[in-house]
Amino acid sequence: MQGKKEYQEKLFANFQLSERVPAHNFYRRLKQVLDLDFLYLLTRPYYGESGQKSIDPIVFFKLCLVGYLENIISDRDLIQHSGMRLDILFFLGYDIDEPLPWHSIISRTRQLYPEAVFEEVFTKIFSMCVEKGMVSGHTQAIDSAPIKANASMDTLELKVPKEDLEAHLYNIRHISSMDKKNFHKKGFHQ
Repeated sequence: MQGKKEYQEKLFANFQLSERVPAHNFYRRLKQVLDLDFLYLLTRPYYGESGQKSIDPIVFFKLCLVGYLENIISDRDLIQHSGMRLDILFFLGYDIDEPLPWHSIISRTRQLYPEAVFEEVFTKIFSMCVEKGMVSGHTQAIDSAPIKANASMDTLELKVPKEDLEAHLYNIRHISSMDKKNFHKKGFHQ
């Protein structure tokens, strides 16, 4: 007999997000690696002592990280995308029935912190990921975009490289091979 699945939304459900996100999931692993408690002390000077509570700085920076990793530049799209992904909700520390912050709160909070805070957070997060073996450094990627120059021919200067191309490529290959050896020593495989 042919089956037919009919959807009936439940009023109450027994559901645990932690059981739905697999152990090998990237965002689960990232959640285990990152200890972002330092953000409370780092961002405290940018808040007043009274008024409404703001977005948790850990949630804010995790959302920024998700936007970067998922290549989402719109705060509105970021919140919508995050609300649809169980692994991202788990990473952010939100349950499926908890509303995410409003997109305009993300924009306003981004304007609250100076560039130096973002640089420090990026450096610390990157260091944590390297220490836990999530970043190996054995792959290089280069991106470019053709842009029509608008310069006077009289102001052009000759640029002389510090080393010739062959020496530069040799150094890069040597560093890359060292990274690969270290990567395999830690037990990771490509």
